[in-house]
Amino acid sequence: MFNDKILLVTGGTGSFGNAIVDRFLSTDISEIRIFSRDEKKQDEMRGKYNSPKLKFYIGDVRDVQSVLGAVRGADYIFHAAALKQVPSCEFHPLEAVKTNVIGTQNVLEMAIQCAVKRVVVLSTDKAVYPINAMGISKAMMEKVAVAKSRNVSDTIINVTRYGNVMASRGSVIPLFVNQILSDNEITITDPEMTRFMMTLNDAVDLVFSFKKHQLQLYMFWQLL
Repeated sequence: MFNDKILLVTGGTGSFGNAIVDRFLSTDISEIRIFSRDEKKQDEMRGKYNSPKLKFYIGDVRDVQSVLGAVRGADYIFHAAALKQVPSCEFHPLEAVKTNVIGTQNVLEMAIQCAVKRVVVLSTDKAVYPINAMGISKAMMEKVAVAKSRNVSDTIINVTRYGNVMASRGSVIPLFVNQILSDNEITITDPEMTRFMMTLNDAVDLVFSFKKHQLQLYMFWQLL
């Protein structure tokens, strides 16, 4: 389905974006667009992959015009741009709303306007009965996606809920490794807590597991 197609990854300089590029560069995809705010990470990716298939767009999902410039002409979108760190969202909850909720609204609006075939929105297990600002903002993001999906037919909107992606940037495994190497105590909030872990490859596979018209059934099943 991706042969000769254009794929846009918002927040594409993160762990997920790099995994997508690793997965797709050897295929017959026409173009992969990386959309993010971080010019340094974009430059690092440009040097790392050195591929004419990669196109880089500086912008912010909060800015609908910059989103439009990246979306125009794309066939598929993986929407990974988000504020994901629980502490930063707790300290700045409105910023989480601006990026995770309003930013998603902007991406979906532009995708519908530009007749994108499919958008996959990345959410989190923390959106289930959320108790922190990050989870609440992601739960609202899901509501925005579901609401949009009810009123469009040409653009298919899917939502995934991740667990904790092992060794991704900002996750606990790199933190624990550094603490062990530094001979420091491992900081575990509660030894009895449960974490839902998945590899980065599992996370990418999850994005590809959806078929047409599955969004509503999947979301209702997740919320039971």
